[in-house]
Amino acid sequence: MKLIKWLLRLMSRLLFWFLVLSVGGVVLFKFVPVPVTPLMLIRMLEDYNDENRQVKFSYNWKPLSEICPELPLAVVAAEDQKFLTHSGFDREAIEKAFESNKSGKRIRGGSSISQQTAKNVFLWPERSYLRKGLEAYFTVLIEFIWGKKRILEVYVNVIEMGPGIYGAEAAAKEYFRKPAAQLSRQEAALIAAVLPNPRRWNPSKPTSYNRQRQQWILRQMNNLGELRYEYDYK
Repeated sequence: MKLIKWLLRLMSRLLFWFLVLSVGGVVLFKFVPVPVTPLMLIRMLEDYNDENRQVKFSYNWKPLSEICPELPLAVVAAEDQKFLTHSGFDREAIEKAFESNKSGKRIRGGSSISQQTAKNVFLWPERSYLRKGLEAYFTVLIEFIWGKKRILEVYVNVIEMGPGIYGAEAAAKEYFRKPAAQLSRQEAALIAAVLPNPRRWNPSKPTSYNRQRQQWILRQMNNLGELRYEYDYK
């Protein structure tokens, strides 16, 4: 009995501190730029341990007001067109991904931008039920505490956009030799076009498939129009 009581007390304390630290971290990053993510650290360690790779880390946080509005629009058009209307989870996309994967086709993800942001900032990239459960938990938190505008701001800043390249500013300077604020609509769509596999594709050297996807994204951007958040964009 004593052992059971001790274990229960231990579990309750661990749960308490997990809640305190997780909620506290989400609140902190509502106002403070994310300094580094688990994926960034994992990638650097992988590159360090591989003698055939160069250790590279390019990351420069910028507020949305200093990023071309075309880029957030492009990633929403490419990754999650229901981003502004769902509560963190696109059920239709999840169901389609489940059916596709169950039928034995190419593994397909159904994660929303909110889910991807939660995973990138707070978790690790491994596929597991534990990580997916924590991802859902953090997705609910950031939807409630951050709101859509902050989620998108974090997403376009921390997402992997190439080997050792993270976020809009680093990608804009690496691929187009200009700050993110000066990206054109076509360049923004091209960056979004390589997001499914940024370590394989290069926006400055697009394949024919990348060009086709860029054109599709541009059409979707025209259909979506301007992104309107719960707060003024500027």
